[in-house]
Amino acid sequence: MRFMMLMIPQVYQQGAVEPGFAPDAAAVAAMVKYNESLTRAGVLLALDGLQPRQSGCRVGYSGGKAKVVDGPYSETKEVLGGFWIIQAKSFDEARAWALRVPAADGDIVEVRQVFEMSDFPEDVRKAAGAE
Repeated sequence: MRFMMLMIPQVYQQGAVEPGFAPDAAAVAAMVKYNESLTRAGVLLALDGLQPRQSGCRVGYSGGKAKVVDGPYSETKEVLGGFWIIQAKSFDEARAWALRVPAADGDIVEVRQVFEMSDFPEDVRKAAGAE
């Protein structure tokens, strides 16, 4: 099973992150060590960090039309800071990996299972071209 672990850092929620922001070296070193442990265990499929919301945009859809809102987006409650995609035998194993993330006070790591085509009914698999 594949799982996505979503990092929601407290520092991004506070809106105090300015352009050119970089985490401190000690936090980066701890995260590198954690990422290496995922690699050594053979569970890491992908990972990346995301720039603060000031450098992005959101595209919303209403009435069949798209509308762009440039960052930062003050109405947003949670802002992603990065993600990992891991391969685990169970949700409990994925949760155990999330418990080891070297997170700061107030940070959140959300764990969600990735849909596999086999999770869908036959008509959905057919519509997706995966018979």
